[in-house]
Amino acid sequence: MADDKLKTSGVTYNQAGEGYFEKRQLVRTAGFWGLWGLGIAAVISGDFSGWNFGLGEAGWGGLLIASIVITVLYFGMLFSIGEIAAAMPHTGGAYSFARASMGPWGGFVTGFAETIEYVFTTAVIVYFSASYADAVTAELFGLSMPAWVWWIILYAIFVALNAWGAELSFKFALVVAIISIGILVLFAVLAIANGAIDFGRLLDIPAEAGGSSFLPFGILGILYALPFAMWFYLGIEELPLAAEETHQPGRDIPKAGIWGLVTLVATGALVFFLNPAVTGSAALAASGEPLLDGFRSFMPADLAAVLSGFALIGLLASLQGIMYAYGRNMYSLSRAGYYPKALSLTGTRQTPYIALVTGAVIGFVALLIVQWNEGAGDVVLNIAVWGAVLAYMLQMISFVLLRRKFPNARRPWVSPTGNAGAIVAFVIAAVTFVAVLINPTYRPAIIATVVFYAIGLLVFGLYTRHRLVLSPEEEYAVTGGLHGFELDKERLGGTIEDEILKGHTD
Repeated sequence: MADDKLKTSGVTYNQAGEGYFEKRQLVRTAGFWGLWGLGIAAVISGDFSGWNFGLGEAGWGGLLIASIVITVLYFGMLFSIGEIAAAMPHTGGAYSFARASMGPWGGFVTGFAETIEYVFTTAVIVYFSASYADAVTAELFGLSMPAWVWWIILYAIFVALNAWGAELSFKFALVVAIISIGILVLFAVLAIANGAIDFGRLLDIPAEAGGSSFLPFGILGILYALPFAMWFYLGIEELPLAAEETHQPGRDIPKAGIWGLVTLVATGALVFFLNPAVTGSAALAASGEPLLDGFRSFMPADLAAVLSGFALIGLLASLQGIMYAYGRNMYSLSRAGYYPKALSLTGTRQTPYIALVTGAVIGFVALLIVQWNEGAGDVVLNIAVWGAVLAYMLQMISFVLLRRKFPNARRPWVSPTGNAGAIVAFVIAAVTFVAVLINPTYRPAIIATVVFYAIGLLVFGLYTRHRLVLSPEEEYAVTGGLHGFELDKERLGGTIEDEILKGHTD
């Protein structure tokens, strides 16, 4: 069978070879609570840092409107991807959906967008975590280190944690998610108990000409604030990437996604209304550690630093969750041959350790490149957001196309909003995409993303598209949805692969 090949849709599939999939195995360890914890952990750092930059773009009122719009986007999107993730329980997630609906090129473009999203979101969290950690150690112990030292420490610890095993990853995510929520609730309770809340401070950003206290930068500010409003939820959509490590993905992935989002709406509202009510919106607009600033405003410096040390847990929770996501995203694209196949090796602990290390190196280099630019955190954040909204748009297109292309496919869970929810989510994502595009402040992020895509598409077009392998995502697409449903009961690279390579075409 070594010479058997399948040429279809502009790509070539080759025999995987003896032991190929045995060296690339994951293990099922997650249930509903593990997935819920992973989803919360991936996002919760957005309540600690990042969202507040939107205050400087739109004021509190503008960011409020932007946040409501983005909340609608995420509900529509999670309903949609919940349906297709239940129908296609493969680790590929967004890449898998697009591959089945738009062919190999669509699969690559979508999967690559998620790689950019998750690798750079991890870098953003490392950036903010280092800022928090250094502020805490400087306050408590007089110890301050260069940012790049913190970056190395954080990447090393969490690559090791994620590589240790999926079961530990899910348990850690659940624990830190609960602790992070507890910290946010504690902040709210202490702020209220100390009489530090003054809602008059929410609108303290001076209005520009034509603006108002509610919208100090006018309507355009709302548009510019959309990417920062995403920081309350960005990452919750990663749950389909855990499909092959979940006991009942068709039931638990949609359920955990929706309940996770409801939880994040509550925690985001808590921070959004109370943090600037303590410090003032103007004081938070450019802060690297807004929750720490909140604690400092009504508590002694030493005690505030101790509490903010616990707040650091929220950032580390997301570092764990998002690093998990880029590891599985790169694993699935590598297993299929879109990325170098070595990235999908899992080793004895059945985790994609090479992919985890590779993503960390890319993120670290990116942080080094931008560290000398003022507002580096903003730039890296918007690279992540631009990759995210591109992936969101392509997934919503995939949802609509898959309903038409595979109308009889098994769907264990069905979106309550159907095509309408996907279309609304697509429109909001497209507007956010444009918001990043037209904001001159983030032009470097756009240029960087375009360069990444130019390189990625060139490598795929000239080399990797001729060396693909029939991974579960590819088998599902090539067989028209007839294979790849129950991966725990099927053996990859066996007779199905032989049959396909002997002459099946799309």
